[in-house]
Amino acid sequence: MKTVLFALNGSYSHTNLAVRAIGAHLADFGIQTVIIEKSLKDTRLSVLESLVREAADVYGFSVYIWNVNEMMQFASEVHALLPKAKIVFGGPEVSFENESFFESHPYIDHIITGEGEEAFPALCKALADGKEIPKIIMPMPYADFSESGIYYDRIGERPHGLVYYESVRGCPFSCAYCLSSVTEGIRAKTLEKTLDDLLRFEQFDGIRTVKLVDRTFNFNKERAKAIWRALSSDAYTKEYHFEVSAALLDAESFEILRNAPKGKFRLEIGVQSTNPDTVSAVDRRLDTEKTLNALKTLHEHHNLHLHADLIAGLPYEDFTRFGKSFDDIYGICDVLQLGFLKLLKGSKMRRDAEKYGIVYSPYPPYQVLKTNELSFSDITRLHAIDAMNDRFSNSGKFDHTFPYLPLASGSAFGFFDGLRDFAEEKFSCTEIARLPQTEAFRLIFAYAQTLANVNIEEVRERLALDFLLGETRRLPDFLHTHTVSAEEKRDVLTRVPANIRAGCEVVRFPWLAETPVIVDRVGRRMIK
Repeated sequence: MKTVLFALNGSYSHTNLAVRAIGAHLADFGIQTVIIEKSLKDTRLSVLESLVREAADVYGFSVYIWNVNEMMQFASEVHALLPKAKIVFGGPEVSFENESFFESHPYIDHIITGEGEEAFPALCKALADGKEIPKIIMPMPYADFSESGIYYDRIGERPHGLVYYESVRGCPFSCAYCLSSVTEGIRAKTLEKTLDDLLRFEQFDGIRTVKLVDRTFNFNKERAKAIWRALSSDAYTKEYHFEVSAALLDAESFEILRNAPKGKFRLEIGVQSTNPDTVSAVDRRLDTEKTLNALKTLHEHHNLHLHADLIAGLPYEDFTRFGKSFDDIYGICDVLQLGFLKLLKGSKMRRDAEKYGIVYSPYPPYQVLKTNELSFSDITRLHAIDAMNDRFSNSGKFDHTFPYLPLASGSAFGFFDGLRDFAEEKFSCTEIARLPQTEAFRLIFAYAQTLANVNIEEVRERLALDFLLGETRRLPDFLHTHTVSAEEKRDVLTRVPANIRAGCEVVRFPWLAETPVIVDRVGRRMIK
């Protein structure tokens, strides 16, 4: 029997952990397995050709909200071209379907709801033996999850870039918008097995970042602290990304993280809202004050990358109150991700949608369109603010101007909301992502001139520094600022090796403690 496991990712940098886990177990059973991993950016015909070329007996599709429509199309086409092949769907997007699903999707033979490491090999064996199999397979939780293993080495893959690893299944919280709220209990690999697994990634030189997909990595504070301590040693050379609860961080956690080598850890903290009524409505146990203090403390360390999340469209949070949540967090993290409520199948929030006046798209990803507190117009404004924040704060292209400028203006949320209007009125720009980079600098400088309590010369200097560090073109006239004499430039450049001097600029910025500074435009770094 030949099996294909098919993953369709959102971008080329992403990988799918599920097909690798199941693929490793199929290999243990001696079942011939091919993993096909594609991106939504690939052409439809090339993806279909790669699937059909294998002429497999069983095709397993890993289905999520971001790929379900495409997966349905590929499955129907594979069935049309290979009618004897069995089509099996699995993943969170199909785990809450019933028998009626097969009436509208007759090309799908089976659905596995839940964990597939044991269920999928058992299904393949039953098919090979000609046994009767139910359309919907509801397996027990995978019993051996807590055993060591990273899957990549078991399937003969040499991963690179970003890889995923799971040390915990389940979550101690039951947030109404999350599917973790419908599963009970937590299963975790032991400290020793987790560290052994993470050490195995050292055999792959091409890996840059190991992202742990655990919902709340520090659910067990002592286990988390021990792992962070170990990863801080020279034996572990990768960058490690964790999703953590800020409320579970204690003084010892802060101390361990503060002393970790710079660039070793990335922390993602889901705040979602700082409104107590909202937090209560979504069954989220959050000490807002403790969470904000934790973010401030972590951000002050400057040795780790800090990512915080908000969700727009939650109950009892109107446009103004959401702005308060945004302002509470902006400036105390490296990336502030503004997400929008998605009414996931099986979630409590989806069941309670009518109670809160939530109208959402009937199509994946089931995103909120309006609520009792937010009109559709409010939602579209928030999307524009999100795009502005991503372009200027989260992109890393304006690191010396942001978050300085929004914070100096008094309200970061108000800053981005006003920038949206200004861009449309003065620059005829309704999609900030399409604005050329030099024009984006021009937009920010022009908008800054309309704001009170802003030192416009400092804004010009900060924008100039960001431009010199990120762009290769000549500094535009509107950003020309304090210059140095040719004699001083020659004198200052003696600090740097002769082979890089041609690509360096010398600039003087009074707001910098050490000035003038050398900007290496080729290496995109500042040399003080």
